[in-house]
Amino acid sequence: MATFLARLGRASFRRRRLVTSLWVLLLVVFGIGALTMSGQTTNSVTIPGTEAQQAIDRLEERFPEAGVGKGSVNVAVAPPEGQQLDPQIVAGLVKNLGEAPNVATVTDPFQTKSIAPDGSLALIQVVYRMPSPEVTDADRDALQAAAQSTRDAGWTVEFGGDAMQGIPVTQPTEGIGVIVAAVVLIVTFGSLVAAGLPLVTALIGVGIGMAGITALSGVVDLNANTPVLALMIGLAVGIDYALFIVSRYRTELESGAAPEDAAATAVGTAGSAVVFAGLTVIIALAGLTVVGIPILGQMGLAASATVAIAVLIAVTLLPAVLGFAGTKVLGGRIPGLRRPARPGPTAGWRWSSFLARRRVVMLLATVAGLAVLAVPAADMRLGLPNDATAAPDSTQRKAYDLISESFGPGLNGPLVVVLDAANNPQSATQAAMQRINALDNVAMVMPPQFNRAHDTALLTVIPSTGPETQETEDLVADIRALSGQLEADTGATMSVTGATAMDIDISQRMADALLPYLSLVVGLAFILLMIVFRSVLVPLSATLGFLGSVGATFGAVVAVFQWGWLGDLLGVDATGPVMSVLPVLLIGVLFGLAMDYQVFLVTRMREEYVHGRSPDEAMITGFKHGSRVVVAAALIMISVFAGFVLAESVLIQSIGFALAFGVAVDAFVVRMTIVPALMSLLGRSAWWLPRWLDRVLPNVDVEGEKLTRGTGGDGGSDGDRELEPLAR
Repeated sequence: MATFLARLGRASFRRRRLVTSLWVLLLVVFGIGALTMSGQTTNSVTIPGTEAQQAIDRLEERFPEAGVGKGSVNVAVAPPEGQQLDPQIVAGLVKNLGEAPNVATVTDPFQTKSIAPDGSLALIQVVYRMPSPEVTDADRDALQAAAQSTRDAGWTVEFGGDAMQGIPVTQPTEGIGVIVAAVVLIVTFGSLVAAGLPLVTALIGVGIGMAGITALSGVVDLNANTPVLALMIGLAVGIDYALFIVSRYRTELESGAAPEDAAATAVGTAGSAVVFAGLTVIIALAGLTVVGIPILGQMGLAASATVAIAVLIAVTLLPAVLGFAGTKVLGGRIPGLRRPARPGPTAGWRWSSFLARRRVVMLLATVAGLAVLAVPAADMRLGLPNDATAAPDSTQRKAYDLISESFGPGLNGPLVVVLDAANNPQSATQAAMQRINALDNVAMVMPPQFNRAHDTALLTVIPSTGPETQETEDLVADIRALSGQLEADTGATMSVTGATAMDIDISQRMADALLPYLSLVVGLAFILLMIVFRSVLVPLSATLGFLGSVGATFGAVVAVFQWGWLGDLLGVDATGPVMSVLPVLLIGVLFGLAMDYQVFLVTRMREEYVHGRSPDEAMITGFKHGSRVVVAAALIMISVFAGFVLAESVLIQSIGFALAFGVAVDAFVVRMTIVPALMSLLGRSAWWLPRWLDRVLPNVDVEGEKLTRGTGGDGGSDGDRELEPLAR
């Protein structure tokens, strides 16, 4: 691999105008495609095969007039303080709402008896002609505009319900991460030229990836969070991968290599690690397709595509740009940021030496710390956003609170029970109502609705608790548990659907996929790392460290987003269950990113050991060479991800926080503390590999050992010159 990449880097360096022109042309083509082919993204999160989805599918055939599965809005209407509801004003509001675009039906609260006992609140239900994910921002704006005259008269009108959950908009919060990344790069390199190259190439890669995803949205239905995740991951890895190669290129130049040879060596060595690290991210993200959850597979494939583009740019466009920059990456230094190296120990050398001396104590302390951080994860509950988790000043949250105070929180998340009762519909429906009423946590069972054929009935069950609570989830399970006995007694089958039941089913499917996917990722990590490091214990320690990072990150996410710790500081407006897609998604993304640092640090340690150093010397020397760049890379990733914590979408907030926290823990606690301490403790055993396995495993030469023997690079007139060794 190293030889091929060195030749690729040299060819890109020599043909820099052609390579750069091709990438710019690709950016323009994809940009034009995005402008001409873009479509509307969706906020839909559905999983085929769940009971709630199957019930909705049946109702679309048998009972379409019921509108189950269509977008609905709960409109809470309250008169000015001290006044009672005026039927004429409410009737005028109902009329105006019914004239809004794409509205199918609007209920009159005086006819449906949806009036608070004290007369202080009326509840109007608006049902659209399409499912809630297809309701546009224009539809929502028009609906709220229809209530403006009522609001102008001093009345309170707030809107909630599933159709009010709009598409999260990608905000410029990622710009904060880019600014911080630029500062880190400038401090690391002490040069504006060297700092600018990773930013420029990363932005080109992200531009191509995002343009491609935008164009694709005009062909297939894309979830609104898909491009946001791709942007987040593509930006972070694009900067990091370029950082590693530029750093190695500067090292080669400082050692006296010609720019062309330096570019070939940098791409052949650091580029090999970049390719392998990128492959681990791509495989982990693409592996999300195997868990059987469409939204996760879609997000994983889109993000893996941006990572693939980042890798290709790092090994082709970056050496071409280095061809234009030449030795200027060593110039343009900013006074005071990077001083000439002085003899003596570096910070990396001192820290790794300390770990070698206090390895047992540091191992015990860090493992105990990770265990403490992971404790809240035992209380993790999964769910999807609803009005209860909306921002306190949003109309959705205000409507939720008004309805909860006047009618009880259960009215915000009614359950729809579907009865297939062709043989004896009346008796089956009465039996179902009696048994459901006898359950705990049932506030009310509404009178049944029958379809025209009179073979399907709907029962609306109002829980005593809100849709986001464990009690409501338990009630759904209790109602479903009645189905078997009801069918035996009456011949009728019963299922539970509606927005609340759909959210519960999706969250359960996500939870069921967590352990199988974690097992897949851990097994993949072990095999890949065993191939790279030619060792059994190094991959084992790496995967165990990854599990520690995941556990600590889950614990932090629960503490912040479910328990509300540090919510004010981090801008988290409301607490609730952890987003159901987050754990599986976090495992896939964090696995790939964690392996980046494992590869960049431990490959250097292995090379020092292969060249004859003792295990401790190899660990210390390898850590000294790699730690500065890894610290910079981790800070860049953390800053990019942390910028998304400022987003309005709860999912994007939680993903940004989880990835920023996870990278921080994995980079600084696991890879830069636990791994070197464990390497020192294991000594020569760390590099043990059975002979039969050594013969079976392919040799990918990530460290670039062949380059040290001058066998690669295709130097042309300079090709006989041996490339400089990886370790200096």
